[in-house]
Amino acid sequence: MKKLAFLILLAACQPKPTVQTIPETGPTGKSAMVASAHPLATKVGVQIMKDGGNAFDAAVAVKFALSVVYPQAGNIGGGGFAVFRMANGSVGALDFREKAPLAASRDMYLDEVGEFTEDLSTIGHQAVGVPGSVAGMWELHQEYGKMEWQSLVQPAIDFAFEGFSLTKNGASILNHYQDEFIEANKYTPWMINKDGWKEGMTVIQRELTATLGFIRDSGRDGFYKGIVGDQLIKEMMRGNGIITQEDLDTYEPVWRDPVVSTYKGHKIIGMPPPSSGGIALAQLLYGAEKFDLGDLSHNSSEYINLMAELEKRVYADRTIHLGDMDFYDTPQSTLLSPNYLDERFDGIAMNSMTSSIEITNGVIPLKESEQTTHFSIVDSEGNAVSITTTLNGSMGSKVMVKGAGFLLNNEMDDFSAKPGSPNMFGLLGSEANAIEPGKRMLSSMTPTIVEKEGQLRIVAGTPGGSTIITSVFQTILNVIDYDMTMQDAVNAPRAHHQWMPDMLYIEKGRLSESLINELEQIGHEINERKYIGKMDCILVRDDATLEGGSDRMRGDSYSEGF
Repeated sequence: MKKLAFLILLAACQPKPTVQTIPETGPTGKSAMVASAHPLATKVGVQIMKDGGNAFDAAVAVKFALSVVYPQAGNIGGGGFAVFRMANGSVGALDFREKAPLAASRDMYLDEVGEFTEDLSTIGHQAVGVPGSVAGMWELHQEYGKMEWQSLVQPAIDFAFEGFSLTKNGASILNHYQDEFIEANKYTPWMINKDGWKEGMTVIQRELTATLGFIRDSGRDGFYKGIVGDQLIKEMMRGNGIITQEDLDTYEPVWRDPVVSTYKGHKIIGMPPPSSGGIALAQLLYGAEKFDLGDLSHNSSEYINLMAELEKRVYADRTIHLGDMDFYDTPQSTLLSPNYLDERFDGIAMNSMTSSIEITNGVIPLKESEQTTHFSIVDSEGNAVSITTTLNGSMGSKVMVKGAGFLLNNEMDDFSAKPGSPNMFGLLGSEANAIEPGKRMLSSMTPTIVEKEGQLRIVAGTPGGSTIITSVFQTILNVIDYDMTMQDAVNAPRAHHQWMPDMLYIEKGRLSESLINELEQIGHEINERKYIGKMDCILVRDDATLEGGSDRMRGDSYSEGF
């Protein structure tokens, strides 16, 4: 303990170190910027704005392009959230999260003795929530778009019809899920390749071409009604799914008020429930300011330990208190009040670790999944859009709609199928997130926009399941507290704690052995994983130029501006 106390004192007396001697700067632009999970999608967004479109037009085009070139998470069969800031400073949020079908029931994933049957909520037709992506993009465009809808969907159609080349990561993901594709589908969709997928192979999707053509010509009705709607319902019947035409007819996205908080003179604009991201991020940033987290050496043992202590308490709150606001009275004002948070964080000590069992009990295994995608856009007018969208697990339920060529989500797993049982990300749930017909499931998606002195500063977000919130949290701290470039802030090693299981997750090979040993001496059980999050962000620099920061080391992400 004396050695640990000395290290803490030494860290406090030293200036904050620079993470890299020579900062890496991401792509820059004077007028506009797009950061997304795939180069082809990013380039589509850039071209839309060069052609006179705004950030919302570009967002629609990027979203549909990702549904073709990034099938593991880009989608028309899933849903998501959008946070935006207009050039005049007004802000808003659109919830196009999936919903439980009207035939859903509280105990639909429990067996005859009341035990949770995991596979039913993760693979196959019964795992699917009512998709919201197409309705969300239509709503966003109708309210704020400038260009013709048809021109925004056309680039995705071109990719589907003419084909695109698989990246190394893209081929690897398709190969990884071959057995599950075979298990989940009652026919042989294009993703099944007995010889294996290889980098550089051309993927042509003629069925998806037709589906996107209907959406181009008929807007949201091209998906929820007519031939495509019929194909979706037939697919449900083929695999004993429970989505009906009534579910498709009644689905509507919801405009919501963003969660607005502050951190060191910055205004933080986030997504409200059913996203847990906005509230959880605001709580974390309050704790970071309370304990002067940004004054510690970056990614030191003290820094990581204090961050983990904050995260444990915030994720415990997430479990008990957060759910769809339309079904559950979320105590948002209390959760964000200084009095509540001061008391919540009162037991934190800088030089020791609190066992999660002392906060609550239960030991839950965590499963990793590569899921979700995020993109950030700023246009020449100063409008900013931050969108996170998902199928939930990578490739969702692994079910592809026969004849329509798109994958369906497995978002029903994000409900609390049984309070106290973990979902696929190891996250626990409570009554607030129990299954109810028409209810939106709780999410960790955290699209975020940051202002400073009334001016746009950061547009941020990431995939990563339960690690989304903490990835956004650390990236914002990297910029605000450690003066990193956007690219360095995205590149920096990340750590994650989610309360249960009581483990500290770190990225393999990114922290030194001596630092890992210090964390273990404090009491942390360390678990290494390949990566944590895949950020796609934009920074408005002091000279008003835009810098993109995309997670190239963790995926195929790509930023471009002009």
